[in-house]
Amino acid sequence: MSIGKILVVDDDKNICELLRLYLEKEGYSVALSNEGEEALAKFNAINPDLVLLDIMLPTLDGWQVCREIRKTSNVPIIMLTAKGETFDKVLGLELGADDYVVKPFDTKEVIARVKAVLRRIGNTAPAVEHKEVNYDKLSVNMTRYELKVNGKVIDTPPKELELLFHLASNPNRVYTRDQLLDEVWGFEYYGDSRTIDVHVKRLREKLEGVSDKWSLKTVWGVGYKFEVAE
Repeated sequence: MSIGKILVVDDDKNICELLRLYLEKEGYSVALSNEGEEALAKFNAINPDLVLLDIMLPTLDGWQVCREIRKTSNVPIIMLTAKGETFDKVLGLELGADDYVVKPFDTKEVIARVKAVLRRIGNTAPAVEHKEVNYDKLSVNMTRYELKVNGKVIDTPPKELELLFHLASNPNRVYTRDQLLDEVWGFEYYGDSRTIDVHVKRLREKLEGVSDKWSLKTVWGVGYKFEVAE
């Protein structure tokens, strides 16, 4: 019995088959694609629970595929990047990816990240008693994984929503970037603290100017806080 559907997109057929082998061994149902347009067609056909997405693809590259998916879905996306360059990592996060793995990767690391993302999303509602925070013109609901601003639902990737919920659940508390990586990502994270900056930037684009009663603040030299006016 399948415990979740994974779409693996990579132009290297050997990598696809290797990931399929390991993922199916863990109990996941796996679909494969080796190019961008086909990947989007399969995504729409099977509605996967998570996408493993390579950057270098024929027809449409991984950036384009990620953009198209994010127009209609907040499904978790883990980018598979051939380079360890900061630009590639940051661009993927800015486009709405939730995580990235740098090639050459350890297959066990990929599986661990897939499990962690799906566990985190699947278990958030029952594991947390206080599943919603509300402020002036702002509502973050982790049961429905929903962000409302001025009463309007705003499409938000899962990781952004989890970060905002964590900060807003602890108003006026200052968190370092490392604390946020540890407490929000919830597993051994192989990236760097720039990840937090990218997610905060994207949240600010959705939230700035909404209310003068709260704000997402940078504490220079330390980290971030969700500041609420006394």
